[in-house]
Amino acid sequence: MLLSIHRVKLFPPFYLHYRLLETDSKSLRSMNGSRRNSGSSLVSSSSASSNLSHLEEDTWILWGRIVNEWEEVRKKKEKQLKDLVRKGIPHHFRAIVWQLLCNAQNMPIKDQYSELLKMTSPCEKLIRRDIARTYPEHEFFKEKDSLGQEVLFNVMKAYSLVDREVGYCQGSAFIVGLLLMQMPEEEAFCVFVKLMQDYRLRELFKPSMAELGLCMYQFESMIQEQLPELHLHFQAQSFHTSMYASSWFLTIFLTSFPLPVATRMFDIFMCEGLEVVFRVGLAILQMNQTELIQLDMEGMLQHFQRVIPHQLDSGPDKVIQAAYQVKYNAKKMKKLEKDYTTIKTKEMEEQVEIKRLRTENRLLKQRIDTLEKVSAAVSGQVTRAQEAEENYLVKRELATVKQQGEEASAQLEQAKTTIRQLQQQQQAPRYSEESVLQLERELVQARLKEAESQCALKEMQDKILDMEKRNTSLPDDTNVARLQEELIGVKLREAEALTGLKELRQQVRDLEEHWQRHLARTAGRWKDSPRKNTLSELQDELMSVRLREAEAQAELRETRQRMLELETQNQIHSNQLRRAEQESRCLQECVQTLTVQNKDLNVQLQEIKRRQAEIECKSKEEVMAVRLREADNIAAMAELQQQISELEIQKEEGKVQGQLNHTDSSQYIRDLKDQIAELKHEVRLVKLASGPYLVKLEWHSFLLTAVYIKAVQSVISPLTWFCLVVILG
Repeated sequence: MLLSIHRVKLFPPFYLHYRLLETDSKSLRSMNGSRRNSGSSLVSSSSASSNLSHLEEDTWILWGRIVNEWEEVRKKKEKQLKDLVRKGIPHHFRAIVWQLLCNAQNMPIKDQYSELLKMTSPCEKLIRRDIARTYPEHEFFKEKDSLGQEVLFNVMKAYSLVDREVGYCQGSAFIVGLLLMQMPEEEAFCVFVKLMQDYRLRELFKPSMAELGLCMYQFESMIQEQLPELHLHFQAQSFHTSMYASSWFLTIFLTSFPLPVATRMFDIFMCEGLEVVFRVGLAILQMNQTELIQLDMEGMLQHFQRVIPHQLDSGPDKVIQAAYQVKYNAKKMKKLEKDYTTIKTKEMEEQVEIKRLRTENRLLKQRIDTLEKVSAAVSGQVTRAQEAEENYLVKRELATVKQQGEEASAQLEQAKTTIRQLQQQQQAPRYSEESVLQLERELVQARLKEAESQCALKEMQDKILDMEKRNTSLPDDTNVARLQEELIGVKLREAEALTGLKELRQQVRDLEEHWQRHLARTAGRWKDSPRKNTLSELQDELMSVRLREAEAQAELRETRQRMLELETQNQIHSNQLRRAEQESRCLQECVQTLTVQNKDLNVQLQEIKRRQAEIECKSKEEVMAVRLREADNIAAMAELQQQISELEIQKEEGKVQGQLNHTDSSQYIRDLKDQIAELKHEVRLVKLASGPYLVKLEWHSFLLTAVYIKAVQSVISPLTWFCLVVILG
């Protein structure tokens, strides 16, 4: 194994930095603890170096003093501290300054970190799946099962166990990855816990993401107030704020801009919170307002994903300067938060109402189905009731015809008997012939009536048989309670008709008695005087008039009976028509209700389609954002790997230089041999214990060996150095 040339070239600058650090003993003593905790290189020197500019030297000295006097600076010079953070924190100070800004130096949860790693998290599969997507092009994270992926997995797993409500959210891995680029995993875990608790990130990453919706609402209100033309254009194109700004708030621009630019903005975020996201976001929109107004939705998406990130390649100073010219009113943001809470409360109430209406709609549908079944059953019952009414009417008509036939038969028999009696009683042949002719005519009429009655009787019997056949195929009617009142009325009218018929029969009997008496009186008519004959003729005429009167009364009775029957039928039909109208009105009301519900459901369907279109746009945006994040992560991982290597080399060079100044070279070489042997033995043990990390451990062992060789080379002879190389293999 040979050390690569570009890594060997990194040794002199870092060696110089540590020489400068040694010259300032006060800074060294104040920063030793910070170096042990964060692994960062903090340089505070009063002497200038030929390789550093005066500005860089002043910046390092200033930040060294700020770190040394942090509590005092934070309380008394907060404005000056914010100005310095906006200008950028030096790379080697970031780890300790970030910890100081969020007050994460001595957190009790740090001691629980190793125990949390031994536990099992329900989110492990999701974290493993997304680890490779986090900074996929960065050297520190891109290799599968690399050290970077392992420490990122450890931090995300530990937090998912600490905060089970949030668990794991994909965007949070980018923030953790940035922290791991600056500090070891324990410190990164503590800082991430502080960010989630004190910087509103926990609310952003909750499953409901209610805080993200609030940020979108506040940001859109700022656009409407300060960039009204752009806001109108966004509304015209249905270009929602979440389509381009959601990743800004979830990852603090880490997936939207180059890593150096996003790191500068993260410096400000650590100092000032989410306010910087609102300011920088609005500043970016102001800088690109002219171009965005001329684009459609697809063009604006491409502009946000391809054009805007490259605008910041030269540095974020221009955007940061514009961001702090943006108007940001904290009181108004609080008011917007209250308004958003009110809106969301109303939306929740509307959702509850919609659920209730859907439940009622489902119940109404079930009720309609039940009513349809009942309607079908009722229609069958109505049909059976109608057939029962028709059957009753036919039976009634049949009974009437039978009665008429019986009466006609009785009258015929009576007429025959009367004819026989008259034939026996009459002596004069002339009168006997006239009476016989009259009786024969009456007999013919009676027989005609009997024949008609028999025909009507036969027709009625046929109808009854037909109705009985149809009734046998139908189930028994159990729902005719409503017809009982009508039947009672019909029976009353039938009783009246029977009473009238009895009276008519009584009159007929009276007339027959008169007729018999008349015949008895007229038996000896020709023997009486002419005056008596005239009286008899008048009596005959009177009897004829009475007979005609009886016939007229009988016809009147029959007409009244027929009128009663027609009235009964009319009443029955009226009742049927009234029931049909009631059912028709009920059905019309049901149809109107269903029409209104159908319109409401159509409106809801249109709203669901619109939301689905929004979700599809969001998914497209997320896919494009993931692709951009993958491109950014490659560069970020390379930078992180280089930074870690530099820090390790600086640490080992400092140790070697300090030991070479105070010990004998030969004795130190022997100590180095012993340490190298021990390291090799540890490497072998680690190889046996953990196969996946073998290559990474061998690399670190070789890197430490190279540091020792470089340090010893300056104080031992070439021959001794050669022997040392041979021993190291």
